[in-house]
Amino acid sequence: MTPAPTRVRAVLFDLGGTLVDERDFARWTETAQRLYLDFGPDDLAHAYQEVETEVDAEPPMPDREARILDFWRRTLARAAGKDVSASTVEKFVAAHRANPPPYELYSDTRRCLDHLRSERRLLGVVSNSTSEARVRQILDRAGILEFFARVVSSGTEGIEKPNPEIFQRAVRRLHVTPSEALFVGNLAYTDVKAAQTAGLWGVWLNREGFGFGVDPPEITSLLEVPLCVQRIESGQPIV
Repeated sequence: MTPAPTRVRAVLFDLGGTLVDERDFARWTETAQRLYLDFGPDDLAHAYQEVETEVDAEPPMPDREARILDFWRRTLARAAGKDVSASTVEKFVAAHRANPPPYELYSDTRRCLDHLRSERRLLGVVSNSTSEARVRQILDRAGILEFFARVVSSGTEGIEKPNPEIFQRAVRRLHVTPSEALFVGNLAYTDVKAAQTAGLWGVWLNREGFGFGVDPPEITSLLEVPLCVQRIESGQPIV
């Protein structure tokens, strides 16, 4: 998107990996070990990051359940250094669902939201998730539900990122135009490039990166979001 001065009236966020940490590598490793997969939390963390990046750049599989199973098959196999059977993957995913992650708030989340709210920005969440009610529950438990004027979940909407319509629904419900909204997410393609396709500004929160990327614009902390907003409003490149 070519920089041009504009008022950023709304900032929207992805949920997991952006506002809250949904990863629990220690517990996931214990589950895997009970299924006779031998690796440590660091091995799993490395594999998870690699597969997440690869899957993000691939055309999405249309069936959500098949996509989840494929993600964990690839991740577990890479961490273990061997093929993992379909039945083992299914048992792992079932155990994962029976013991959901804690969804811990990232240390930079509240400070970012406080700053944006003090500037009277409208805030929202757009998440690929089971339902709007579930997203609201996670936000409430994390103590940040009060910040958000709108929550849009793929499970409730019947469409999911990277479909641009889910972003467009969010901005319509906030009563702003796409060009008046910034989306922040931890996936370069599913989140940020998809938001850009929908006409929003987009920033890639790459917590494991260096913040040098410009396509899409890359940051490493939510504390950089207010500066990105300022740059958009002054007609400068986001990063």
